[in-house]
Amino acid sequence: MSAPAKELVPLRLDGVIAYPEDVAAQYRERGYWIGQTHSDLLAKTVSDHADRVAVIDSVRTLTYAQLGERVQLVAGELAWRGIGRGDRVVVHLPNTVEFVEIAFGLFELGALPVFALAAHRLAEIRQFCAGTSARAYVTVDRVGLTSYRDIADDIAREIPAVATVLVPAGDESWTTAAPLPRRGRALPSDVALLQLSGGTTGTPKLIPRTHDDYLYSVRESARICAIDERSVMLAALPISHNFTMSSPGLLGMIAVGGSVILAPDPSPDTCLRLVEQHSVTHAALVPPLLMAWLNSSARHTADTSSLVSLWVGGAKLPAEVARRVPPELGCSLTQVFGMAEGLVNYTRVGDDDRTVFTTQGRPISPDDEIRVVDDNGTPVPDGEPGHLQTRGPYTIRGYFDAPEHNRHSFTHDGFYITGDIVIRDSRGYLQVVGRSKDQINRGGEKVAPAMVENHLLAHGAIHDVSVVGIPDDALGERICAFVIRRDPEAQTPSAAQLRAFLRTERQVAAYTIPDMFEFVTEFPTTSVGKIDKKSQGK
Repeated sequence: MSAPAKELVPLRLDGVIAYPEDVAAQYRERGYWIGQTHSDLLAKTVSDHADRVAVIDSVRTLTYAQLGERVQLVAGELAWRGIGRGDRVVVHLPNTVEFVEIAFGLFELGALPVFALAAHRLAEIRQFCAGTSARAYVTVDRVGLTSYRDIADDIAREIPAVATVLVPAGDESWTTAAPLPRRGRALPSDVALLQLSGGTTGTPKLIPRTHDDYLYSVRESARICAIDERSVMLAALPISHNFTMSSPGLLGMIAVGGSVILAPDPSPDTCLRLVEQHSVTHAALVPPLLMAWLNSSARHTADTSSLVSLWVGGAKLPAEVARRVPPELGCSLTQVFGMAEGLVNYTRVGDDDRTVFTTQGRPISPDDEIRVVDDNGTPVPDGEPGHLQTRGPYTIRGYFDAPEHNRHSFTHDGFYITGDIVIRDSRGYLQVVGRSKDQINRGGEKVAPAMVENHLLAHGAIHDVSVVGIPDDALGERICAFVIRRDPEAQTPSAAQLRAFLRTERQVAAYTIPDMFEFVTEFPTTSVGKIDKKSQGK
């Protein structure tokens, strides 16, 4: 591990709420925070696994030795452009090798990447640049038919203080011959990056993660998920998303010397072909993408025998879908329930089927503190649903420069109010019932959409379903189910047939049966693939 330069002092950023000093000291004493930076992480793997393949996209393949060299070159170029320690840099790149080079080049300088998603456009990028007082905006000329240069030009015109940097694509070189920077320009306690909140509405809030706390989560995730240097991960989701980045994600694979395959798009045809081509062992998927894999004809022609496990998270995975993974894809399932703000839960290797299919796992750390409370903030017994609150060695104490959000999202004693409704069992495993804001109040009866969705997905002719509350003058809300049929040309099942199925086959309470059914061919989604229920409920 490279030692930081002696003259460095801890980086203090306005708008960041640090861990209390006594709490930070405790996390270090207990071995959670080991004094490692992201640059240290890569340097160790370059030393230990120089000749192993690090990352592959549709154009390039880099070994760890080559990645290390490229990161130093990129860091030198960015330093020449005036980017240094503490500078915020909005990174807006697709799933390509350039993303990895830029991210680690910024880590090398002690600069803070602000990880935008490839799907973001000018409105979000403008806010990220202005809201973080960004030093630079880094992107590419275009992705497919989308011109990112236009966004860069608009940012340069609207926010002149932000330098715009277009990254050369593929094997093209930077135009500047820049000297390599010296190593060690960050301290482990520094904020390493700004992630985006995973909310389904509005522009995401910014989440400050330190090297210490983020890499603890990464190392434990890699251990729990049993990956090593032989593992090959497919990044089907945006690589800049927290799930794909760290659970265990790109960083977890780098930590153990594994390989990462960057998919240019998340379609089953593309992804299943890459699984066969590169003998992929692991992939991180959200439930809609998993269902697309399960129901794709490509599954029957592609060789997916290399798959060891699928990590599925980002939204509640219905038990009926979870049960299909081992027999239909021939691999194990790991449920992941986490948030970019910190807390991550996993089902474990060796857990029984019921635990894997019906829970979203348990926390990764012995010092993850979990409170499940009622509407008044009073703890509820295990087995009862309640609002999830958490704090721990990798959960933030506040959003970046967002005092109003922080007042509503954190308790006075530092617990993050996640907005999830969960049931905790006696072992500490959590079952996600839904989101507090998603819960439907139908005439005084509380209905969890995830429960209704799970029952409907047991019907063999349904591909996917999303249940939302629709405003109603008499009841407050009515229940509406948006349904995608397996066969888009079919007229069945009808609404009447689905109501009968719920009533007779699933035997659910009458008040949970949807009042309305809408048959659609696709759902509106957010930029990370989650179903955008707010737009459905309008």
